[in-house]
Amino acid sequence: MQNSRIKILKTEILSDNWYTLNKVTFNIQKKDGTTETQSREAYDRGNGAVILLYNTTTNTVILTRQFRLPTYINGNTTGMLIEACAGLLDNDNPEDCIKRETEEETGYKISKVEKVFEAYMSPGSVTEILHFFIAEYSNEMKITNGGGLEEEGENIEVLELSFDKALTMIDSGEIKDAKTIMLLQYLRLKNII
Repeated sequence: MQNSRIKILKTEILSDNWYTLNKVTFNIQKKDGTTETQSREAYDRGNGAVILLYNTTTNTVILTRQFRLPTYINGNTTGMLIEACAGLLDNDNPEDCIKRETEEETGYKISKVEKVFEAYMSPGSVTEILHFFIAEYSNEMKITNGGGLEEEGENIEVLELSFDKALTMIDSGEIKDAKTIMLLQYLRLKNII
């Protein structure tokens, strides 16, 4: 459903090197009924999915660690970030995407996932909607070492941590990734582990 208060006037592509950065000029009707012309940049990288694997028997979770250039540029001295497994949809539905990404990144082949919510992660500048999932895992589901796809330049370390340790790592600042914090807090709030 289109918003009758918004009228897109012009969209310019500023970059399409990795994903697409658009400059959008639009009219917006304000609360007082007047119209104002504004211009904003929006980064379109597609939509994604993220999952937190958990084991209620061992009270553990599976996370990943990999280099993230934007964090390095913005003060993360190593550039390494601990995260829940995630990936772009690439024209898949969210459930198929996250099953594929889980196997590629962590080496676990999961068949049952539970979608818990969707969220815009940085709505001031990024168009992405992220689909959040959780799933139980066991050692029997581990079919490869994981680590991501070499042809995509992925070099991912798989971490199995106690749930309590992961929560402590949020407090200590070792885990700073928003999607990961949200899923760990979800498990805590819902008393899943």
